Amino acid sequence: MVIDSTFWVAISFVIFFGGLVYLKVPQKINDILNKLILDIKNEIDESEKLRTEAKTLLENAQKKLDTAESVKNEILNQAKKDSDKLIIDLNDKFHKSSDLKKNLAENKINQMKDNAIKEIRDASIKIAMDSVKKIITTSIDKSKLETLFQKNLDETKEELKKINS
Repeated sequence: MVIDSTFWVAISFVIFFGGLVYLKVPQKINDILNKLILDIKNEIDESEKLRTEAKTLLENAQKKLDTAESVKNEILNQAKKDSDKLIIDLNDKFHKSSDLKKNLAENKINQMKDNAIKEIRDASIKIAMDSVKKIITTSIDKSKLETLFQKNLDETKEELKKINS
């Protein structure tokens, strides 16, 4: 048999792989690869945990946002109801106040009217009395005046008796 270079390459190849096995290089490579696989798996698990936590936090935040939205709507509705009620109350108070002022003004006008009518009547009566007095004193003699006075006095008494009975 002839030993050629191919033989020596085959022998060196076997020795090289034997050395690798003897030095436990494949096991070390396997350990390194297993460690890398484990690290990647741990990172994937941790990222999965973070994703679920983020999902939970998102759901909680969404619930809080929905709750805040409903509370906001309730507050707005209550504020609208309160403002409507306040507007109605103020409107009622305004109308009551204006009616009261109107009634007071009407009463004051009526009083002023009554006072003016009374003053005019009193002035008219005074003028009439003065005129009658002047006419009577200048045109009628005393005997006629006495009989007229007595007649008017009797008529007045009769009228007062009718009123009192």
